Amino acid sequence: MGLLLAIFVDSYYNKGVSTLYIVGTPIGNLGDITYRALETFKTVDVIACEDTRHTLQLLTHFEIRKPLVSCRARNEEVAAQKIVRLLDEGQTVAYASDAGTPGISDPGAVLVDAAREAGHKVVPIPGASAFVSLVSVAGTGGKTLIFEGFLSPKPGRRRSRLKELMSMGYAFILYESPFRIVKLLQDIADIQCERRIVVGRELTKLHEEIVEGTAAEVLEDFAGRNKVLGEFVVFVSGCKAAQPLEELNERVEDDQNDD
Repeated sequence: MGLLLAIFVDSYYNKGVSTLYIVGTPIGNLGDITYRALETFKTVDVIACEDTRHTLQLLTHFEIRKPLVSCRARNEEVAAQKIVRLLDEGQTVAYASDAGTPGISDPGAVLVDAAREAGHKVVPIPGASAFVSLVSVAGTGGKTLIFEGFLSPKPGRRRSRLKELMSMGYAFILYESPFRIVKLLQDIADIQCERRIVVGRELTKLHEEIVEGTAAEVLEDFAGRNKVLGEFVVFVSGCKAAQPLEELNERVEDDQNDD
C-alpha cells in the first residue's frame, strides 16, 4: 500500500514525468525475490522484460498479472523508444532482465539512458547479483575489485585481456558459459598458474557449487569432468606482486615454445 501511495503522489505532483523502475530478480532461487520487487511489479502499469516468457513464469509464481513488453539486447534501442512513449503517456514501467540485476552483463543500460534523456525518473529496486554473491564468499581482502563480465569468445582477444587484467594486480570477476569455462581456466593457468581463484557454478540453484584453489588446481578439477554444465562466475584474486604486462607476455610465449 505504501509503494502504491508513493507512485500516486509522484505522478500527481510530477505530471508529464513518469518513473522507470529497474528491478533485480532472483538468479536461480525464487526465495531471493525482495518484497520491494514484488510490490513494484504489483503496482506499476507495465512490466518490460528481457524475455516475456521467462518473466511471465516469475510473475505467475507470485500470482501477478501485468501487461508485458519485450526489451531484449538485440532490439533494446527500438524497444526503449516504445517504453519511453509509455512513460510519456504517464504510465509507470518496471524493467527486469531474465535473472539478476539489469544493466550488469544484461540489457537495461540503453533503456535507462533513453528514459532519463526523455526526462523521466529512473529508480533502482536492488536485488540478486551473481558477481556480488560470489565476492561475498570469495574470502579475500582488498579495496579494488574489477567487474569484467564476459570476455571475448575469440581466444586471442580473451588471452590478451586476461593478461592486461592480471598484470594490474587487482581482483576481478568474470562470467563464462559452460562451453568455454575450461578454456578460460586454461588461459588463466597458462598466465599465472599459482594465482588463487574461486569459481561459482549455478549460484543459488539446487546444484550450486563453489570451487577454490590455484588456477592450476581448479583447471585440473574442471578439465577432468566428463561434462561441465551450468552458469559460471569466476573470481580471480588480487596479487601484490603482479608481473608487468610485458613479463606476462614473455612468460606465456616461453611456455608455448616449451610445448
